Amino acid sequence: MAGIIKKLDETVVNRIAAGEVVQRPSSALKEMIENSLDAKATSIQITVQSGGIKMLQIQDNGSGIKKEDLDIVCERFTTSKLEKFEDLSSISTYGFRGEALASISHVAHVTITTKTEDSKCAFKVKYCDGKPLHSPKPCAGNKGTQILVEDLFYNMSVRKNALRNASEEYAKIAEVVGRYAIHNSGKSFSLKKHGEGNDIHTLMNATIQENIRNIFGTNVARELLELELEDKKLKFKAKGLISNANYSVKKCTFLLFINNRLVQSSQMRKAIESVYAAYLPKNMHPFLYLSLDILPQNVDVNVHPTKHEVRFLNEADIFEKLQQAVDAKLLGSNSSRSFLTQVCLFNDIFTRYLL
Repeated sequence: MAGIIKKLDETVVNRIAAGEVVQRPSSALKEMIENSLDAKATSIQITVQSGGIKMLQIQDNGSGIKKEDLDIVCERFTTSKLEKFEDLSSISTYGFRGEALASISHVAHVTITTKTEDSKCAFKVKYCDGKPLHSPKPCAGNKGTQILVEDLFYNMSVRKNALRNASEEYAKIAEVVGRYAIHNSGKSFSLKKHGEGNDIHTLMNATIQENIRNIFGTNVARELLELELEDKKLKFKAKGLISNANYSVKKCTFLLFINNRLVQSSQMRKAIESVYAAYLPKNMHPFLYLSLDILPQNVDVNVHPTKHEVRFLNEADIFEKLQQAVDAKLLGSNSSRSFLTQVCLFNDIFTRYLL
């Protein structure tokens, strides 16, 4: 006998949707970092407790949230970045769904403290299931926004139990912070465990290469090649830093940003790694940081609620152009290295001969 079809309760619907957007502490943090960047923050400080499960706090010096917007800021589909569906074709902000804070508030206890430049004081509000628990309370605070997320997945025991241990969750958080810190040179990022010193700290005046050295170490930073490419026909630009043939590791590190959005593309990684196969020892891999600018109307950012994936026109052609550019860089650096080795050997033999 068929069951009766019923409309799901709104709370259930919202919690299901929240589970798609907020898959673990690092995915919640990614959304909050992007909100801070959209608010033009130049300083972003993150504090974590128990891998972000017990507590995840982000503090920025951005534009802040207006007091009158605090009532709806955690409701689903409330955003300042999009008005109509067609706006997606020219979206230049990270956020656009109006789901991030709403989703977090449906699976955690959220407290927002915020101050705009023209406000005399800051205001604090606690939220549950997208709704404020009280009217905004005046308090002391600097310009910008602090979001405190506590007891993540307190109401989703299966999801909470499925999370890895706190140290692994913290490592995923550090990965997200490190990648945004590298891409956003000119902004300061810090990450620490509650009650401890900074594990990541980048300076506002640091270059991308200096941030890579800071986060990934000297070994990779000293073996990087600058990559720059523009194709007017395909309407895209690419720039980045890729490791030369001297550097290789057992697992590829691939930092990919498309229109400043941190995304994943296993197809692009495989395409570029196929070029490195001719230069690196078997089963060894490169370090890749790439930033692509593609016409917004050629990119579909609305593929998945997490916004981790994007689709864009002429993918195969763009991959091919990137392969050619990477190959040219590696070939050039390899030739220079071979020539330098030959010169050193010649000098060594000549010196011995004279002696």
